[in-house]
Amino acid sequence: MQIQTENNYYETLADEDATLAFGARLAPLLTPGLVIFLQGDLGAGKTTFARGLLRGLGFIGRVKSPTYALVEVYAVSSLNLYHFDFYRLSDPDEWHEAGFRDYMNTEAICLIEWPEKTLGAGLSLPTADVTLSLTPTATDTRLIHLKSNTPTGNALLTKLYV
Repeated sequence: MQIQTENNYYETLADEDATLAFGARLAPLLTPGLVIFLQGDLGAGKTTFARGLLRGLGFIGRVKSPTYALVEVYAVSSLNLYHFDFYRLSDPDEWHEAGFRDYMNTEAICLIEWPEKTLGAGLSLPTADVTLSLTPTATDTRLIHLKSNTPTGNALLTKLYV
């Protein structure tokens, strides 16, 4: 089931395979400079979505959660994709020392899990073009909510749902 309201799209994903397929469906629409915030509780499917997205871009290696490394770097389909997980981020020095700000540029695609953790550390991120939220339901499905926050995000979601 798909529902659309202004700048908001909702879809029900039946299972893990549907989450992977959704990521693969979005992959060919990605453009350099895109920032996507991934939101949802632990185990909601954020890394599963990222795995589907990377598979859709042609990446065949292992896709793992960046929880401990804070960032996983992928060079695929002539794109640089950075998958961040700021769940454990609490020290602004860690952000600055790692040079994370440099990763967020017009040549890269950034998937950012737990973006709200940067606020707690007194840091700021670029505006997300798209905020993607995953919520498990009582029936073991996932509700995915996509919200466009910029004209680039709006164009992406329009292509995805038209």
